[in-house]
Amino acid sequence: MSNEITTFIEQVEQPWQQELCHTLRQLVHDVIPDVTERIQYKKPHFLKDKKYAAVISVAKAAVSFTIFNTAEIELTAKEFTGPPERKTIKFQKVEQVDSEFLKQILSQTVETL
Repeated sequence: MSNEITTFIEQVEQPWQQELCHTLRQLVHDVIPDVTERIQYKKPHFLKDKKYAAVISVAKAAVSFTIFNTAEIELTAKEFTGPPERKTIKFQKVEQVDSEFLKQILSQTVETL
């Protein structure tokens, strides 16, 4: 895991947002053991084979998780927004995260990266 990403998460002001960032980061590592991490555009980005897999964005009252390469999978959850090639889900508290659901989606999207 990248020290740069760890530092980013530790500097997030709200404890619940820090916890959520840790949860999402671990989720990515669970699905993509050889993931590459880097800060780009001031956000943690996660890549597989040099292609974007996911990104975490922290705002004042929310944490967003974007999953890339989603055009070929069916996402019926209304919580997801964005164009066909990438979908974003916004969380306003840690309890909202369905890790297994997100792992399932991420697993499908990285199969073709």
